[in-house]
Amino acid sequence: MTHVEPLATAIILAAFGALLAVSVAFSRAAARLGVPLALLFLVVGVLAGSEGIGGIPFEDYHATFRLGTAALVLILFDGGLNTPSSAMRRVLAPASVLATFGVVATAGATAGAAHFFGLDWSSALLLGAIVSSTDAAAVFSVLSASGIRLAHKVEATLEVESGLNDPMAIILTTALTANALLPGTSSAWQIAGEVAIEMAVGAIAGWAIGRAGRWVMARMELPAGGLYPAFTLGLACIAFGLPTLVHGSGFLSVYVAGVVLGSGTLPHRVSIRRVHDALGWLSQIAMFLLLGLLVFPSRLANVWWTGLLLALFLAFVARPIVVVLCLAPFRYRWRERLYIGWVGLRGAVPIVLATIPVMAGAGGSRDLFDLVFFVVVVGAFIPGATVPWVSRRLGVESKEPPEPRAMIEIDAPGSMGTDMRAYHIDRALAVAGARLSEIPFPPGAAVSVIERGGQLSAPSGATVLQPGDHVYIVARSEDRPQLELLFGEPRGAD
Repeated sequence: MTHVEPLATAIILAAFGALLAVSVAFSRAAARLGVPLALLFLVVGVLAGSEGIGGIPFEDYHATFRLGTAALVLILFDGGLNTPSSAMRRVLAPASVLATFGVVATAGATAGAAHFFGLDWSSALLLGAIVSSTDAAAVFSVLSASGIRLAHKVEATLEVESGLNDPMAIILTTALTANALLPGTSSAWQIAGEVAIEMAVGAIAGWAIGRAGRWVMARMELPAGGLYPAFTLGLACIAFGLPTLVHGSGFLSVYVAGVVLGSGTLPHRVSIRRVHDALGWLSQIAMFLLLGLLVFPSRLANVWWTGLLLALFLAFVARPIVVVLCLAPFRYRWRERLYIGWVGLRGAVPIVLATIPVMAGAGGSRDLFDLVFFVVVVGAFIPGATVPWVSRRLGVESKEPPEPRAMIEIDAPGSMGTDMRAYHIDRALAVAGARLSEIPFPPGAAVSVIERGGQLSAPSGATVLQPGDHVYIVARSEDRPQLELLFGEPRGAD
């Protein structure tokens, strides 16, 4: 008996390690085929489940919900850290409309279609709420693999919308689940009031926690650089937990906290972002693997036709029409509106939300879970496989110079007043064709590395800058305006 627990733990860790390694190993092949990486992880989980070749028995919806919630906290916080505050301000109004009225309209349209296909209104409304949110990570994984860069406005809209619309979908799902158990528990006006309060509390709490975190981090000196990401991880947990305890939206709070924290000067910014990026990917992989384990392929046979019709309706009708209408008051070209409507892929959030009615014991919730799984898989595969082609066809690619292949950053213990930024040498710049010794750099500024044709080289005063080069310049923060007069806007600037 003394060997039972170590053996059980070893089996669990070995199984998880094998699934993780297999998923990551096949991720490049899946991306080349235009399949969202999350979908690959989900398939691996299904194959490893009780009806797959792995035969792993797993049907714990409560554990999946808790782990899924923790994973979503890490994913949203990482998304917030990587959302430039300038992009947030530029598209906040249209993204907010999509994340609120757009979610409600998408949920209503999908519910109407589900009722038409045979579901009762209670289940149909629940289904519509569950599948109403989008996942930008699924879109950008496909774009990254294909080498396509979107225009800033389109990219920012997709990113900010996906960070804001999860809380709305979660609140709607929770309220409609309560109504399914006790009809008449909440009226439409009560749900609307609850949504407004939770969103307001979440936004205020996230802003306050993010600002407080920036203030503390600017004044504390920790003995090791690895402690700074541990501190920001604690901030993410606090940003979710505190507003949730007072009936606010913890998911909105953690995303806003990430945006506010990332928009300021942080010590060891590079290591903080790398750690949270790794945690975000690990969370996505683990979440999709667990959700895949919950799926029983034999049960999908009962809902495949309804699931296919709903997925096609959501992808071709509901989402595009809602987005076009929501963005009509804003300055988006019709091609941009159509593109945003088409690539609103579904991720893990709908499947996590589908566990809420199951845990609550709502009637028909197991069938609803299977339907949601089918809608997410089909809805991710069809638009996901066409993202590169549609991007080129609708002309929403970025016209800006390509990003440098090498990502070189300074990981400093504090702001230190100095940073390194990459600048693209365009033919129109006065410095194109000039020797470094001839360029009037600010005092103390210098080019540390030049990327040319995918190769890095150390420059000298006689080095001539050529169009297409990426130069990495170390300079004081206050010298950035003068450098921009010479080299233009730095790559990846907020």
